Amino acid sequence: MSTPSLSSVSSWFGAPFAGLPDMSRPTHVFGAAFALLLAAVLVEALVRHFVARRRVDWREVGVSILDAGVRRGIDFAGLALVAPVPLLAWKHRLGDIPMDSAWTWVGLFLLVEFAYYWHHRFAHTVRFFWATHSVHHSSNAFMFASAIRLGWTGRLGGAILFFSPLVWFGFPPSAVFGIFAVGLFYQFWLHAEWMPKLGPLEWVLNTPTHHKVHHASNPEYLDCNFGNTLIVFDRLFGSFVAERKDIGIRYGLTTPVTSHNPLVIEFGQWVAMGRDFFTARGLRDRMKVLFGGP
Repeated sequence: MSTPSLSSVSSWFGAPFAGLPDMSRPTHVFGAAFALLLAAVLVEALVRHFVARRRVDWREVGVSILDAGVRRGIDFAGLALVAPVPLLAWKHRLGDIPMDSAWTWVGLFLLVEFAYYWHHRFAHTVRFFWATHSVHHSSNAFMFASAIRLGWTGRLGGAILFFSPLVWFGFPPSAVFGIFAVGLFYQFWLHAEWMPKLGPLEWVLNTPTHHKVHHASNPEYLDCNFGNTLIVFDRLFGSFVAERKDIGIRYGLTTPVTSHNPLVIEFGQWVAMGRDFFTARGLRDRMKVLFGGP
């Protein structure tokens, strides 16, 4: 059984994966997918504005499109702070796990989901990771445009560290990061506020209902529903929160971002963290600034 192309992860992590198996880069495929997502963003915003007669902050939509465009440009640079980690993991892997069984694929899928859950949870609870991830939550609306706003500093965040152990175990990197990339594309449709509940699927899958709770800034909804395609790990580890009918969802950050300046949105948390880091006294306090809660 063939494994998915590793090129998919390049467009998200941007790591130089030379030396790993299956290094084909069908950039035209991912360019087309990127264009399709942008088209979906614009169509939803137009329908929301002209058909549903709901307010659309077009400046926020523009910021999200700019974020995605610049991030694509950064991807082509091919630099990442922790890019060597999966390379080292593959070079020193414990063995080779053949992807010739459906059960192996199911097992790897669950492991990727598990790794993503903890990566996402750390992105909300560790300030260094939150500095990047906060950009995704900075929009005061919940639309497809929110899905493509991921931040320009993702290469500094070290998300790939959470998935590299799977490569070290012996899973092909193309399979690990291929499954991860498919999960990211799955998450795009989760940013559809207009989607109804999906009945029994709500118990197993991450759905738009669960994800809009994740994007809420209400105190009752903070730091919950971290799943990728599944919601089961949230239920297992106590981070699942269901939507309540008595609480109207307020999107965005707890301190709302009112600026439409992309530099403020992209680097505001980094500037604040840097200021606290340099004013902190002693190594211990500085480490708390970086790796304590946001």
